[in-house]
Parts: sequence; structure tokens; C-alpha cells
Amino acid sequence: MFIQTEDTPNPATLKFLPGRPVMPAGNADFADQEAAAASPLARRLFDVENVEGVFLGGDFVSVTKAEAGDWRMMKPALLGVIMEHFISGKPVIEGEAAVVQESFEEGDEEIVAQIKELLETRVRPAVANDGGDIVFRAYDKGVVHLLMQGACAGCPSSTMTLKMGIENLLKHYIPEVVEVRPVQ
Repeated sequence: MFIQTEDTPNPATLKFLPGRPVMPAGNADFADQEAAAASPLARRLFDVENVEGVFLGGDFVSVTKAEAGDWRMMKPALLGVIMEHFISGKPVIEGEAAVVQESFEEGDEEIVAQIKELLETRVRPAVANDGGDIVFRAYDKGVVHLLMQGACAGCPSSTMTLKMGIENLLKHYIPEVVEVRPVQ
């Protein structure tokens, strides 16, 4: 098994491409060992010293390191964990995935559908190339709230991506959108 790695715009996050599907549908973002309880792969990745976050995408795994972490020391251990996991045949996620909580006012369904369509077709593919994801969380009086995951969370350029890229795109196609804000 050959696993490729790619740098991401976030220097604290590295993207691993195992050459096979990771998540059959959706994605999973884990901020710590406790949150990773449902994922045997994520739990093992958190066992590597200085791992601060794990994001599982359709065909990749993004790992975020603590400031004290050194990729030269961590990368071989992470590659070993990922390789062993896929060779073992264990599932990436056990049980059922959590339901994403969204909120918007009654009557805004059409606007929300347009927002989600643009995110799905124009934004998420580009963000996935960088090892992350952006998920719709809420729409309230023209303000769109998005959750940035994986390499996007904490990325130095995430605010610029959110404001200059995504906000401008949504405003252009959906006049009702006045602002985009990140959700923590």
C-alpha cells in the first residue's frame, strides 16, 4: 500500500491520501481522543504524540499537529497507523454518524437550498483538495454560518477564504446573503 502526502495551506495540517475511499459518505472531524471514540482510525492517530486534530474525508485523512509537533518525527508514525488500519480491514467509523444540526427560519428553505447547492458544487471540492471541508450550519436574516473543518479550521488563510471567496460567491448568486461568518 502506498500512501501519498500533501501539504495544505495550513502548515499545522498534513493531508494523507491512502489511494482508497476513507469515508463512504460525508466526513468526520475529531478535535480530540474523546471525540474520536467512534473511529478506530482516528483513535489510533491520536495516540501519536502531538496530534491535535483528525479529519476524515471521502478519500483522504488530514491530521493537525500541535505547535510543538515536528512533521519529520510524526509523519512516519502517522503513515504506519494509516497503513496498518487499512490493511486490517477494520471500519473507519463504528456505529451511526452524528446528525448535523442546522438552523434557519421557516420560509428560508429555498435560500438555504441555494446556499447548500453552491457550497456542494463550487466550494467543497476546492476545500477538499486542501484537506478540509466547509459545512452549512445556519442562515439567519442574511447571515450564513459555516463550520470549517480539517485543514480549514485554524488555517491562516481561512478568514480570507471565507470572506473574500465564499462570501463574495454567495452574495453574487444569492442577493439575500449579506454576510458569511465562521462557527467555532
